[in-house]
Amino acid sequence: MNFNKTGAGTVTIQHAVFGTDGSSTWQLWSSTNSGSSWTQVGTTVNTGSTTLETATFTVNNSNAIRFEIRKVSGGANRINFDNIQIGDFTAPTPTPTPTPAASEHLTMGNPSDAVTNVLVPYNYLMEKPQYSMSYNRDRGQSNWVSWHLSTSWLGSAPRQDDFRADTTLPAGWYRVTGTDYSGSGFDRGHMCPSADRTSTVANNSATFLMTNMIPQLPANNQGVWADLESYCRTLVSQGNELYIISGGVGTQFFIANGHVAVPTQTWKAIIVLTNGSNDVSRVTTSTRTIAVVVPNSGTIGPDWRSYRVSVDQVEGMTGFDFFSNVPAAIQAVIEARVDNQ
Repeated sequence: MNFNKTGAGTVTIQHAVFGTDGSSTWQLWSSTNSGSSWTQVGTTVNTGSTTLETATFTVNNSNAIRFEIRKVSGGANRINFDNIQIGDFTAPTPTPTPTPAASEHLTMGNPSDAVTNVLVPYNYLMEKPQYSMSYNRDRGQSNWVSWHLSTSWLGSAPRQDDFRADTTLPAGWYRVTGTDYSGSGFDRGHMCPSADRTSTVANNSATFLMTNMIPQLPANNQGVWADLESYCRTLVSQGNELYIISGGVGTQFFIANGHVAVPTQTWKAIIVLTNGSNDVSRVTTSTRTIAVVVPNSGTIGPDWRSYRVSVDQVEGMTGFDFFSNVPAAIQAVIEARVDNQ
């Protein structure tokens, strides 16, 4: 060829020995710089039959390209070439990147549309095998923690008590340490409870990362909060599975040299389902939801039922959208109701 073709996909060439001549070998070469230099395409072809055979070469080059055929052995033997076809270049269909499976703990939705992006430090999504959360760098704690509670998460692993900094936070962010609450009068209050993750030692240990903690006064953490946590596990023992989201709202002041905000209230929103599969599709207008808002103070009663509100009320306080994967019409009913069981 003394001209270029724009792109080439597959080249096919039919070939046979000419007349009574003997066999020969030949090659296909290509040039993408108008013949200044050449590169062999594929492998050397042997022609030894008087019947036309087809040689196929895969080129897949989108550039301006030209070809030449080079006879490389057989002396004076002649080769009959016929039906030379140069297919157009077609861009290969990219292999799709598999969509990551949604976290078990976000089955009911991502309440704040949190994203794993360091440019969004106030709503930074962290997904762990044991729970998911939206972390707020400037408050030194999660905006919310979401987790699935079922029998598969419960076992006999002992409480690890290994409070520690979460080293998976982005570089340069302050990492709250296990001793940062010391002397403040506040407990290191679990959001996803230690007792909700007793299937393995590793799962229990994961609940002691400080990203899973919010400062809670003992009357809250060891009283109302612990009472509701225990009740949730009782529901699981009765044949249910729960989707739970919890967090804090408001700011009293900061501790840990200004790194950790102390919330004025803590809250929790819960969906209760009988054990099963395809959980979102099983939520109906009769599905039980539980929501509480608990003052983070030292003068509160021990019964969690005294602090029940509607999910809508918690949404109004926090600005989050709970259970957003549930159809809107069903959300409207179950989120307006105050639990009374």
